[in-house]
Amino acid sequence: MGNCFPQSKKSTAEIAPCDCIRRFKPVPIAPRVRLYGSASSTLAAYIRFALLHKNLSLQFVPTDNNTSSDSEPLVLEIGSETVSGHRETLLQFIEDKFPHPPLRFSLLDTEPLVVRVTWLQHKSITWHLERIVRWADDLSTRGGRRTVDPAVGSPRMELRKFGKNYSQLLEVMLEHAQMEERVVFPVLERADRGLCKAANEEHARDLPVMNGIKEDMKSIGVMDYGSPAYNEGLSNLSTRLKSLQKHCKEHFAEEEKDLLPLLEATELSGEQQMRVFEQCFDAMRATHSHLFNFFLEGLLPSEAMEYVDLIMKCSDKELTASMIQIIAK
Repeated sequence: MGNCFPQSKKSTAEIAPCDCIRRFKPVPIAPRVRLYGSASSTLAAYIRFALLHKNLSLQFVPTDNNTSSDSEPLVLEIGSETVSGHRETLLQFIEDKFPHPPLRFSLLDTEPLVVRVTWLQHKSITWHLERIVRWADDLSTRGGRRTVDPAVGSPRMELRKFGKNYSQLLEVMLEHAQMEERVVFPVLERADRGLCKAANEEHARDLPVMNGIKEDMKSIGVMDYGSPAYNEGLSNLSTRLKSLQKHCKEHFAEEEKDLLPLLEATELSGEQQMRVFEQCFDAMRATHSHLFNFFLEGLLPSEAMEYVDLIMKCSDKELTASMIQIIAK
């Protein structure tokens, strides 16, 4: 996860993996970028998302056509060049004009799509955990010193933002665990009963720990700022978060090494694989409906584009449209 934390003047609370794009040489003079299409088009939202990760300033021009049909080609204007077409044509045009950061990725043909979905969710959760741990450590180190960071406000304001960030992460983590328990693990259990017992038990042990950390944050929030109890609370919180981070990383590594590769051996038909794949996104519907951008912040640009591309593969176009439209807001 080293790329997630490049040298930056931003506060710990603000740094995101997409900041790694600043490692690449920026375009000396940013050309004018305009995209013409329907405001309700899923394809238009997808292309706007791709341009966002190229660190380009985009002017979206809604057309008079109110249809959301993605059969209608979009028009993309970059500087003096204009291209009209569908997803692959427009994405290739963007990649050719602005190769960094790359948005292309390669999927192994033999790897079940469910594995990629689960792996990318692990990546996002791992990064957000790393950020919250660094943030907690920073708060604990500062202790009672009234160092105000304009990016996060007063110490009390920062603590509220810290708690909100953890609550959002907790929502994603819990729904991800439910996705595995309700969708992924049952597929493996049908092939080998008891195979996922240890993973399910770890999920059950993690829940009270994660909720306990949330309650600790609430308790610290009502303490006198800078008091011995306040500083001790922050120190204990930092320790508990580091322990949770270590356990989650080990848990994810075990799943990726011992469980997920076995999905290929379940010999599901193509239709069955697609059904399980779509059930994964359906299981994440709640958090993806209001925390989708938060979730995508935890991925590198190419990973975020991969996750969005996976969503685009779903046959449930209503589900696809509802998720993709979120990222265009």
